[in-house]
Amino acid sequence: MALPVLSLNTGLFHPGARVCAAVSGGADSVALLLSLAEKKTDLGIVLSAVHVEHGIRGEEGRSDAAFVQELCDRLQIPVTVAHVDVPTRAEQEKESVEDAARKLRYQVFAGLEVDSVATAHTQDDQAETVIMKLLRGAWTEGLGAISPVVEGVPQGTPKIIRPILGVARAEVEAFLNARKQPWRTDSTNHSLDLTRNRVRHELMPLLRQFNPQAAATLAQVAELARAEEEHWATEITRLLPGLVLPGTPVRGGGRSSETAPGAKSIAIEVERLRPLSLAARRRVLRSAVAGLGCRLSFVETARLLAMCGLAGDGWTPDPTVSSKPGAQLHLPGGLRAKRTARELQVSKG
Repeated sequence: MALPVLSLNTGLFHPGARVCAAVSGGADSVALLLSLAEKKTDLGIVLSAVHVEHGIRGEEGRSDAAFVQELCDRLQIPVTVAHVDVPTRAEQEKESVEDAARKLRYQVFAGLEVDSVATAHTQDDQAETVIMKLLRGAWTEGLGAISPVVEGVPQGTPKIIRPILGVARAEVEAFLNARKQPWRTDSTNHSLDLTRNRVRHELMPLLRQFNPQAAATLAQVAELARAEEEHWATEITRLLPGLVLPGTPVRGGGRSSETAPGAKSIAIEVERLRPLSLAARRRVLRSAVAGLGCRLSFVETARLLAMCGLAGDGWTPDPTVSSKPGAQLHLPGGLRAKRTARELQVSKG
């Protein structure tokens, strides 16, 4: 009987590419490595591996590193084992452990002579991320959750890809068990102090009682959201130049000199905003304020639209928000909004 295989997203590879699998030693990453090793000839890739030992779990972490080294030696796959000190970095830079770990991993990846680094995020990871984004009140782009290709990586970092994002965790374990391939289990994966673990061990089993295919369904939501965002990104790029004005008006006509990139003040003519749909208004405002280096929540966006008199039928009037000329509003992040007869002006600082 044929062994089960993993459905790799082959569109992420091209012949001759130097691909490095990021291997933690856990089931997902071990399965990814084995699958790439089995298919590297068909894919035409040059395969290597990397393991980053974060200096968080002491002997357990060092044992994981030894496991990955031994596995790669057996498979005859070149491997880079890097040891970093996440706790020290987090303390020195006043970062969370997660942020420090990610930045140090990127530093390790940047030192690899490869075209891409493949990480082992699965369909279950995707579903859990969608749930976490929903609970935090994410916009549509947040519901896109984990992308097959990571965007916004530091300059000099290889492209980061997720070839098994469509594969369920149960498929991963069946793949490994059929090959009698063991894997390592991170003891922190069972700690309910971590939000993701609570979603994984408590919430997802409950959702599967309502829909056994809950993970696949949530992953489809992410795919739909990413496609929607791709469409809107193009649309907003088209709309924004005709709607958003840099700086503020000055006497005698024209606008202030704050027109260079990084300007701290923008304005939108209310009457140009009015013909747009509510969805487009929200996106225009959020994109305009993003140019000031700030992110708007749903409520903050609604309050700014209310200053324009364009909040929509679902808006519950807020006595602290006025659409009259001269009205002002202070928002988190140092944002300040002002309504004039013609414009909504937003500044930072």
